[in-house]
Amino acid sequence: MGADETARSAHPEGIRCMLLRGGTSKGAFFLASDVPADPEERDDLMLRLLGSPDPRQIDGLGGGHPLTSKAAIVSVSEDRDADLDYLFLQVGVDRATVGAAQTCGNLLAAVGPFAVERGLLPAGVDGMTTARIRLRNTGGVATATFATPAGISDYDGDVAIDGVPGTAGAIELRLGAGAGPVLPTGLAAQELAGRRVTLVDNGMPVVLVDAASLGVSGDEDPGALEADARLCAAVEEIRREAGPLFGLGDVREQTVPKVVLLSPPRHGGTISTQAFIPFRVHASIGVLMAASVAAGIRIPGAVGHDLARLPAGPEHDIEHPAGVLRTRVDVSRGDDGAWRASSRSMRTARKIFDGIVFPRPRR
Repeated sequence: MGADETARSAHPEGIRCMLLRGGTSKGAFFLASDVPADPEERDDLMLRLLGSPDPRQIDGLGGGHPLTSKAAIVSVSEDRDADLDYLFLQVGVDRATVGAAQTCGNLLAAVGPFAVERGLLPAGVDGMTTARIRLRNTGGVATATFATPAGISDYDGDVAIDGVPGTAGAIELRLGAGAGPVLPTGLAAQELAGRRVTLVDNGMPVVLVDAASLGVSGDEDPGALEADARLCAAVEEIRREAGPLFGLGDVREQTVPKVVLLSPPRHGGTISTQAFIPFRVHASIGVLMAASVAAGIRIPGAVGHDLARLPAGPEHDIEHPAGVLRTRVDVSRGDDGAWRASSRSMRTARKIFDGIVFPRPRR
């Protein structure tokens, strides 16, 4: 039996899986020990579990949208500076792709509670648990703090986040200043594909573009932006030119960098955003995308700096199609002239089901 046949016939008994909402995303969570270590076999399995490629993902767990076609693989970390390792996988919906170049700050909110559920992490003795999480996609380390009364993950609470109905328990996410600069090219602004842009990375590689420079106002419905073939072609041209400048190489089959269209705030926030992720427009905005936007617009000369209503303090209300995401971002310039930043955001998460999932036998 060949390697492909072996991969396709494996797991007839199913695989242990927990489906969780993290922030404004939803994903399938797995223990690293329950999925293949080989990336090619692992990616093939994820496609068959989520039902890709198919616009409806009717034969799998996926929900027919990039925000619900995600997977997280979690394990105890061997890094002494972290408790957990978290590998994020962005599974294509109508394309047979599995991206591991980016992380996901929304699903990050659910990593700690999942780890407590699976016994990877002991609950804190005071009803609160703090988890240091190594982001295997990017190498960064985030800290999550969440409630664990009676030693179990508690998803109940009164915190509401725009883009999610109802309320849930608070989960604080902190990401310290990385080793790399916020501006990967060292430039506050530059020209790509004939447009003035800013390349920024405060946890997520993002290209900031003034929406008006692309002929849109920035307050359109996401579906209308996706249907604008001229706009999508221009956004993708910018994204592909930006990829090598982030050190990502050819990004045609990758989900990073993201391109974020900026416009003046309309609802009392700091800035208004429309985020291409990359072939669909985000229904809200990712946590780390928001942190990158907030860091970028604080830098004089960057795209969005003059559009924003910048606060005196570090709290930024990033407007998006579903409302507002508040993120605390501290930005400073070092003696070497490089800008660096750290961020803190409040998210929620919820366990949806825990059980056994069965992969499609072949694709």
